[in-house]
Amino acid sequence: MMSLAVKSKTADTVKCEVVDGGELKSRRHLNVRGKSATLPSITEKDWEDIKFGVENGVDFYAVSFVKDAKVIHELKDYLKGVNADIHVIPKIESADSIPNLQSIIAASDGAMVARGDLGAELPIEDVPLLQAEIVQTCRNMEKPVIVATNMLESMIDHPTPTRAEVSDIAIAVREGADAIMLSGETAHGKYPLKAVKVMHTVALRTESSIYNPTTSPSVIASAQGLQNEEFSPSQLSKMFGSHATMMANTLRTPIIVFTQTGSMAVLLSHYRPSSTIFAFTNEERVKLRLALYQGVIPIHMEFSDDAEETFSRAISSLLKAQYVKKGDYVTLVQSGVTSIWREESTHNIQVRRAQV
Repeated sequence: MMSLAVKSKTADTVKCEVVDGGELKSRRHLNVRGKSATLPSITEKDWEDIKFGVENGVDFYAVSFVKDAKVIHELKDYLKGVNADIHVIPKIESADSIPNLQSIIAASDGAMVARGDLGAELPIEDVPLLQAEIVQTCRNMEKPVIVATNMLESMIDHPTPTRAEVSDIAIAVREGADAIMLSGETAHGKYPLKAVKVMHTVALRTESSIYNPTTSPSVIASAQGLQNEEFSPSQLSKMFGSHATMMANTLRTPIIVFTQTGSMAVLLSHYRPSSTIFAFTNEERVKLRLALYQGVIPIHMEFSDDAEETFSRAISSLLKAQYVKKGDYVTLVQSGVTSIWREESTHNIQVRRAQV
């Protein structure tokens, strides 16, 4: 990153002195500390790209330089108007977004910590603290969060990462990020596949070291203040998800969940069970969207009218793919909020043995 100091300016020219030099390439970002761009968050070209995305059925839009929730609402209103089921992820990368962080994430379907531009606009020592804050805010709101930029920057030119970069990946995973993202490493780097493999290996190793207690504090928190007559569907789902996680952690089993909307798989991911969540859905769009959530392996499968037959096919497919072994126990979950086979608002947890 290069730094320049403004020495003089006219109506259409700015003269600068190079403070920290380097190689200046084309199509580079320009950040002016202490100043906000007057350009719209969504330009005319962006609207053309958004329409292209609608026509081609994209799953997510990542919106750059979001200053407040207004642009998120504007985009979501447009998508609703054209009946497009596309999620919106704001890139938190400007100083203007930090005071409005809560409202931006509340209006969105997740967030991306875009550390490159964030570090250019704010003191660099604040970036790790802001990363932790953004991740925790998304966790509190049960929304996915992506940590991005400079994760393995040295691997653009070198086949092995620095030890600091490996630690950076591990920190993002331990903080609770759902996803970690490469940029230049795979866009124009010399070792794109190696970079992906390094990130994958470090993330898996870090996840395997994270201890999840068998008694989740969220179980107690979800129950506080509730009486038998006061359960809402949302509260019941949270209690159900917490207890399903506790059971799976105690028995050390993977979780199999059947979902049409993806909501129960998302909730289970929020509670971070120690084992994998296999989310079976009959909606291809839901399957693609669930791939973003931590710990979830989404699988598309048509559901039959016979629940038992569907359960058997799901377990057989996991055996065939060698996700589980014959004789392994699995925790099978189905939620009644959006019922598939059972009466509405009836939740069910089973522990079964995987058999052919």
